[in-house]
Amino acid sequence: MGKETEYHIGIAKGEIPEYVLLPGDPKRAKAIAERFFDNPELIADKREYLSYKGTYQGLPVAVCSTGIGCPSAAIAIEELIHVGCHTFIRVGTAGAINNSLTAGDLVIITGSVRDDGTSKQYVPVEFPAIANPLVVSKLEQAAKKYTDRYFLGIGHSKDAFYSEYPDKVADPDTTEKKWEMMRNSGVLATEMEAATLFVIGHLRGVRVGSICVIVGEPIEKEAKIIGKPDLGPLIHTALDSFVALQDSPD
Repeated sequence: MGKETEYHIGIAKGEIPEYVLLPGDPKRAKAIAERFFDNPELIADKREYLSYKGTYQGLPVAVCSTGIGCPSAAIAIEELIHVGCHTFIRVGTAGAINNSLTAGDLVIITGSVRDDGTSKQYVPVEFPAIANPLVVSKLEQAAKKYTDRYFLGIGHSKDAFYSEYPDKVADPDTTEKKWEMMRNSGVLATEMEAATLFVIGHLRGVRVGSICVIVGEPIEKEAKIIGKPDLGPLIHTALDSFVALQDSPD
């Protein structure tokens, strides 16, 4: 009989390394494996979950796409934990809230405003969504090697991409005020997965971090997504962090 695979991601125990990058886009997962991994090998291709394994500086690593948003990201990390993975870094894109951020900047998210629905089904809204401190530390150390435009701070996770535009919602004034409140509170950027990944990581006792490249600025006034992000600094930072984390205790 064949191995029993997880229902959504199509992966069984022993098929994937313990260190996993989590992009949203399946095509980005493929691009990461082919560009940054030594000896990349397809593991599974099911639904929005495309996964590859390989090595980086001798360390077995993997990448698994999560699709868009917290619901599908929650499924991915839960099932990856089921098959033995223990260290995760979300590598994605984000829109700038802080006016000092520009396209191409890296944001290491230390914690996230839980403006999503998925994490609320795990814990009350008062529970914080916090990245693993050791992962954050290693990401900061690694980022210094690749760019001087990296930032650490609080992010924002939402469910509805187009709700960030005031002209697309029923109450534009409230949306404008929300982004201004976020900005005044020091929130750096908005994306769609980190809050739930942080919450589940804490509940399951695994290490989760997130680093994103800015592609929209400022979020409530952008006319369109700005350019195609350079994956180099983003992915090298995350993979170098994995290498540093392999000998670090929780």
